[in-house]
Amino acid sequence: MTMLLQTVRPNIVQSIRAFRVEDLMLTAQETGQHFLYANLGNAQSKQEVLEGIAQAFLFPAHFGKNFDALYDCMTDLVHKAGPQPGFIVVLEQIPDNPRFDREAREQLLDVFRDAADYWADRKIPFRCFYSFL
Repeated sequence: MTMLLQTVRPNIVQSIRAFRVEDLMLTAQETGQHFLYANLGNAQSKQEVLEGIAQAFLFPAHFGKNFDALYDCMTDLVHKAGPQPGFIVVLEQIPDNPRFDREAREQLLDVFRDAADYWADRKIPFRCFYSFL
């Protein structure tokens, strides 16, 4: 399974396309990286998307449910917890509707792109895969 990521840059946000969630999870286990998975298929709004991610990723109760707080939880909060082995993040079925439109989806993915840059600066792999509903 470690071969799975050889063609994927270490710090990237990309469509899940040919990858299967199960294979990504096994790869994370084999490489000792964190595997963070959120299925957002039931979310309709920004608040529901953020709440779904917070619950799936076990964010603290004080999580502010906004994009800035999401960034803080994906970077600084985790960085302060100690050395990190790397991350494989899967955001499955991001909503595509009037309450969570293209702009909202891009803002969400930008948070993860910024997190990938944050971890790249620290030489820690952060790969985020996503799909739309």
